[in-house]
Amino acid sequence: MRLFRTYQGLPAKLRGSAVAVGNFDGVHLGHQAVIGEAGRIAHASALPWAVLTFEPHPRSIFAPEGGSFRLTPFPVKARLIEALGPDLVVVIPFDAEFARISARSFVEDVLVNGLGASHVICGHDFAFGQGRKGTPELLLWLGDEFGFGFTCVQEVRDSAGEGYSSTRIRDYLRRGEPAVAARLLGRAFEVEGDVVEGDKRGRTIGFPTANIRLGDYIHPAHGVYSVRVGIVDKGAPTWFDGIANLGRRPTFAGGEVLLETHIFDFAGDLYGRRIRVALAEYIRPEKKFDAVEALRAQIADDVARARQSLRDGDRRLPMARTVRTGSGF
Repeated sequence: MRLFRTYQGLPAKLRGSAVAVGNFDGVHLGHQAVIGEAGRIAHASALPWAVLTFEPHPRSIFAPEGGSFRLTPFPVKARLIEALGPDLVVVIPFDAEFARISARSFVEDVLVNGLGASHVICGHDFAFGQGRKGTPELLLWLGDEFGFGFTCVQEVRDSAGEGYSSTRIRDYLRRGEPAVAARLLGRAFEVEGDVVEGDKRGRTIGFPTANIRLGDYIHPAHGVYSVRVGIVDKGAPTWFDGIANLGRRPTFAGGEVLLETHIFDFAGDLYGRRIRVALAEYIRPEKKFDAVEALRAQIADDVARARQSLRDGDRRLPMARTVRTGSGF
């Protein structure tokens, strides 16, 4: 897959694509249907298979006061899209100036003159152009005018009849329902980041942690989760079971929000290493304890519950291989 940070000056052999257009935050199963439809059309017609997306997410420009909301910061989104198999991804830098482009200009300048699109594919709720006046219906009409085919992928629903939606996934995460969010994503929700130094209190009470900052990621419900932890190396991550606390550590009057992860049956220095923490089950809300001993006892109970939940949930969470090296904590 080739990645382009502009829609201008694309190589001639990559023009004329079947292109899926959207924000694709989360690259959930609905997004995969849109991108996959572009791939089907591209293969059937011997066209390049393209994905067109925007960074930063337009919401960060239109509602910057709304706080962190990303399901997939760009490096993660790009990796997930690449795994689907397109030939190229075009990333349009989204800012206030680009937001003022009319819907017609977007089609003419970006899709027609820029990509030379042969076929455009979007989801049923895709909106574009100044004031979000561009709609799938407009793409259909302009396709007739400019000579490109158009496909609108209708809402895709899961077995429970619920439509796949980034907004719904965010809502489930904020309510502490990561397993339901995983059903819509098609995989467990992950937070990926470099391990940073914390206050090192975990090791003093028998539960050392690897800590990462959330950055642009959405903040799921604060509290304790059973998790799977992927330690990133040059190849595929190696996965372990674990438990994590997401929050501000009220027992110790903590400040910034951290994801503090204790990895079961693991010994090693992870400072500066990159890890992926996949949320499995919400165990309990974050709370303040009056004494460290009470906190230690609660964590021991949490660990037992997390181990059980991960044993029970193996088939619920699409995940890479889990490594277990010990018989218990």
